[in-house]
Amino acid sequence: MNLVEAFLARVEARPDAAAIIAPDGRVTTYAELARASNTRARAWARAGIGAGDVVLIARGVSVELYETLLAVFRLGAVAMFPEPAAGLKGLRLAVEAAQPKAVATTALGHVIRFGFRELRALKGLREPGDDDVGEEVLAHLSDESPALITFTSGSTGRPKGIVRSAAFLMLQHELLEHVRRTKPGDVDLISLPVFILSNLAAGAASVIPAGKLTRPAKLDGARLRAQMAACGVNRIVGPPAVVARIVEGAVMPKLEAIFTGGGPVFPNLMRAAAKAAPNAEIHAVYGSTEAEPIAHVQLADIAEADWAAMASGGGLLAGKPIAEIRVELRDHEVFVAGPHVNRGYLDKRDDASTKSEHNGVLWHRTGDAARLDEQGRLWLLGRREAASGGLFPFAVETAALSWPGVKRAALLAGSPRAKLALEGDGLDAAEMQRRAAAMGAIDAVIVKEVPLDKRHNSKIDYGRLNAMLA
Repeated sequence: MNLVEAFLARVEARPDAAAIIAPDGRVTTYAELARASNTRARAWARAGIGAGDVVLIARGVSVELYETLLAVFRLGAVAMFPEPAAGLKGLRLAVEAAQPKAVATTALGHVIRFGFRELRALKGLREPGDDDVGEEVLAHLSDESPALITFTSGSTGRPKGIVRSAAFLMLQHELLEHVRRTKPGDVDLISLPVFILSNLAAGAASVIPAGKLTRPAKLDGARLRAQMAACGVNRIVGPPAVVARIVEGAVMPKLEAIFTGGGPVFPNLMRAAAKAAPNAEIHAVYGSTEAEPIAHVQLADIAEADWAAMASGGGLLAGKPIAEIRVELRDHEVFVAGPHVNRGYLDKRDDASTKSEHNGVLWHRTGDAARLDEQGRLWLLGRREAASGGLFPFAVETAALSWPGVKRAALLAGSPRAKLALEGDGLDAAEMQRRAAAMGAIDAVIVKEVPLDKRHNSKIDYGRLNAMLA
């Protein structure tokens, strides 16, 4: 069974259940979403889209986005998403690499695309009409048929295209469900869009957060909490930046679970989430675009000794690797292998830097440094190339976040001394320097704001920080 077939099974079982709840409160049921996606599929089949055709999707997170995505999957076509954070250059690289046949976008999007040479030549897929309603469209393809092409954020180089097959998507969904354990009655606020697709296969309701999802750190926490109360949300799925906005100053005793990832989940956020939602399970999931999930930790399993280790430079606890993945550390760097680990990029030239065969097994090089403790748990140390002079970014940053008043910390390795940028309220420069010096040859620098990545606002943008401090 693939994701579309799993979704259709949920439609049959609970046709009138809420599938997606829009920011304005509009509810789309499973049956309505099935009909709308089928109508789109019929319209686009008449436009010449079929199995194996690549369709570039340029829509914001909305009900229509998932109608579009399901329609593409129904046709056996391949959905392609450029990386928004990569900008126009990233879009051009994505189009060149994936060679899409058509583009599905909004009415305004169709107007705008004519301003770009790369998009003008693509077939524009129209909105369906009444004459497109009819019998169900559902292509039956092999497990290895490509279904989704996405691109990495390009934070460590140019964006790389990743192809996921129908079977790969389903396996990834199943492995994440080992952590999430979704029930059909769950109502999730989701700001990681791929999880809405997973929810549709699991039969739960997905609430699209109100606000500009391209700026997650700027979302209005009070507005999101009001939305959650109105929709009966019992779980949150989102990157650390969104979770931080929701839990800040909040009291949410009815919340049952919080799942966060897509960036480092530091101890201060875990504790803030536990304080705001005392009855919720707090989960942090570690993975990458190429391998999701890799490891998982639950707040309840973090012992006092673990908190102390994180506060003293031991790194960031990510938990035990999941059973379905193999992890090796080579010179501190994390290498992973397994059935849900991406086996290669769209452009095979990109494989050289991250793929290797070892003892007959294909391994993916994550670029993350880590250590394994005696319990087999992974402790993240930050990007391997950012380590210098025995200092690892996450080891220092995680410790710094336990210092009074520190809201965000970022280590820039350097010789002969590293720089530690600290953001917070009322920070005493002398005290911060004393604490930094105790960890190594580090100069503490108090900054107004530590820059974050554009995608999830959850990772430090070390390039911009380096330019700030130059």
